Amino acid sequence: MKHMNSEVKEERTSNKKRIDLFLVPIVLIAAFLNLFKIWTDEYANAYYTAAVKSMLQSFHNFFYASFDPGGYVTIDKPPVVFWIQTISAKIFGFHGWSVILPQALAGIGSVLLLYVLIKRTFGVWAGRFAALAMALTPIVPAVSRTNNIDSMLVFTLLLATWMLFRAVRTVKFGWVLAAFAMIGVAFNMKMLQAYMVLPAFYVFYVVATKITWKKKIAFLTTATALMLAVSVSWAVVVDSTSADKRPYMGSSQTNSVLELAFGYNGINRLTGNTSVTGSSHKQSAQTEQQTASSETKQNSNSSADSSQSSNQRKSSFSQKMQAPGGGNQNGMFNTGNPGPFRLFQKGLSDQISWLLPFVIFSIVGLFAGVKFKGPYTAKQKESLFWLAWLLPVAVFFSIAGFFHQYYLIMLAPPIAAFAGAGAVALWSMYKQHNDWKSWLLPGGILTTAALQVYIMSPYVSSIGVAPIAGVGALGVILALVLAIRKQRKNSLTNYLGAAAMVVLLAMPAYWAMTPIIYGGNSMLPSAGPDSSSGMGGPPSTATNSKQSGFNGMQPPGSSSGNSSSNNQMQPPSGSSNGGQMPGGSSNNGQMQPPSGSSNSGQMQMPGGSSNNSQMPNSFSSKSSSSKRKSGGMNAEVNQKLLNYLTKNNTGEKYLFATTDSTSAAPYIIKTGKPVMAMGGFSGSDPILTVSKLKAMIKKGEVKYFYLSGMGKGGQSDVITWIKENSKEIPSSKWQSTSSSAQQGPSGNGTLYEITLK
Repeated sequence: MKHMNSEVKEERTSNKKRIDLFLVPIVLIAAFLNLFKIWTDEYANAYYTAAVKSMLQSFHNFFYASFDPGGYVTIDKPPVVFWIQTISAKIFGFHGWSVILPQALAGIGSVLLLYVLIKRTFGVWAGRFAALAMALTPIVPAVSRTNNIDSMLVFTLLLATWMLFRAVRTVKFGWVLAAFAMIGVAFNMKMLQAYMVLPAFYVFYVVATKITWKKKIAFLTTATALMLAVSVSWAVVVDSTSADKRPYMGSSQTNSVLELAFGYNGINRLTGNTSVTGSSHKQSAQTEQQTASSETKQNSNSSADSSQSSNQRKSSFSQKMQAPGGGNQNGMFNTGNPGPFRLFQKGLSDQISWLLPFVIFSIVGLFAGVKFKGPYTAKQKESLFWLAWLLPVAVFFSIAGFFHQYYLIMLAPPIAAFAGAGAVALWSMYKQHNDWKSWLLPGGILTTAALQVYIMSPYVSSIGVAPIAGVGALGVILALVLAIRKQRKNSLTNYLGAAAMVVLLAMPAYWAMTPIIYGGNSMLPSAGPDSSSGMGGPPSTATNSKQSGFNGMQPPGSSSGNSSSNNQMQPPSGSSNGGQMPGGSSNNGQMQPPSGSSNSGQMQMPGGSSNNSQMPNSFSSKSSSSKRKSGGMNAEVNQKLLNYLTKNNTGEKYLFATTDSTSAAPYIIKTGKPVMAMGGFSGSDPILTVSKLKAMIKKGEVKYFYLSGMGKGGQSDVITWIKENSKEIPSSKWQSTSSSAQQGPSGNGTLYEITLK
């Protein structure tokens, strides 16, 4: 105990010391990468931004995280992060940047927390390098610059880690409870993803805490019970509330938070079996992919406008668009094919894996000489914690069937921790040993440089040969020189070691800046020269920005005037299924309309049969707006439609109803009025029945329905009834003919009116 008390006193004394001046530029770098130009993102991820707009209007909407102001359906995640975003919007006003700000600050906070965690045990230079590696991990700022959840999730888990480390140092049960309760809070941010760190928490507490086994078991059992109680607290309240007194739980099939947690946001992410609970999850994936694709066009209006060549660099969706991931469901969103080397495949490696070889060498060095039965040093215990975080998460992403690239931020803390701790450890071994351990540093530098060359090679047309050759050549030269000078201890050797670290961080730093340079995708964030596409693969070979996106996919009520007879989508090279997209059929590698469609020349949207859902192959990259209206949704409203609906509203609760959140979100953001997404996010949640809709119409809650090709799914009976019992409104009364209308993924649709007595 005397030793523990001395550690506590030492910690308090160190806290009174001056600010680490080396940390200041690292924090400034993190602040720049996370904050710069977030004010240009007007809508962010419009699905979540619309929810914040709704949550600002009433405590009912706030508590349930309602997508729409009418409280019809919730978003597909728990509410904690959106509570924070709503508070931010309440303080600073409702803007795209105000809902992004909490995540950006969380990204900076994660850098600081990692510095604190590593510095105490591994030394100040290890803490500095770990913090810098965290700040420059490309996927970290890419996610933190959006209103997606993951940046806040990682910050919360690192805060729980700080509490756990303190619990071990002070041997106080209260800190154990606090650490596990914080994981429960994280569960209410993104459900089961928060539990990915539990192996590290259990292993570390068992190995590192100097108390009896009875106390360890008792403490961990109690802390786990508290974590579970906090985790399900909101779910129990929601699920026990009568369904007619709360919104429908979006993206669930049984209107249950727990089903959402363990199904759509849980086991289905691992198995990729989107058919387990019906078609909703498959259509959700398709909807996300298609709406994110449209953002390629929208983001061409952003920060990259200052570069004459930016249009070519952002041409990730060309006339011959590749289906991400090899054309099969497991490879959606360019997440590669499951297997032991998945994290080294393109689309994932450039988001997170830049330092992985160095991390592997660092792990070998940090655990060198460790005996299974101990005793373990503090460095070895904490290294075990980061290893128990890294390995299970890496295994999950290596085998999971359905996830997005930005989920990889979960790997950033352990990778950065090992990069920092390992850099100091390998340098010490290099200078102090003459055995195999002294070769770990040059070996780690050489293999890491080789991997970085491999990661960059598909992007040679965007970044040029020079940086690729430079990293490769410098990595080889510095590794060889360090190997040759292994016996010499002088200042030149120190400079060579520092230069090697700079070389290894140079390209991750550039990649981390790409969302600023080229524009980002707020719905499916990723880093890289094609970051605005949100698909994270190497850039296409399109020679013209007018061939790099979707035209003819309009906001409700706008008309394109453009069409293309050559709008077939080609499969990616090497695809074994002929390039078939979910729900489609293949014919010689060309994308065909889903079965049953009479329009052989057009690509049908999920659940739709309208021939208005065609996907022509060109758009204009010019914009009259200085703000990014991205967000992966129709980030622009049809003003003529809005005027018509507003003028003819006779007291109805909902401005109009539509199939899915894609069409509804921009109108909620623009007006703050209720818009009904009948089938939730993807348009296929089993929320509405014909009898329920009849009752709503009779009560005067809704009378206008905008139907496009998207989101039919499980609500086909409802849509059929609407079409059979409604009056079609002539398009001349509400449809915009402006050629400058902002385009989006909904396609042209039809406006219907129903009045029942």
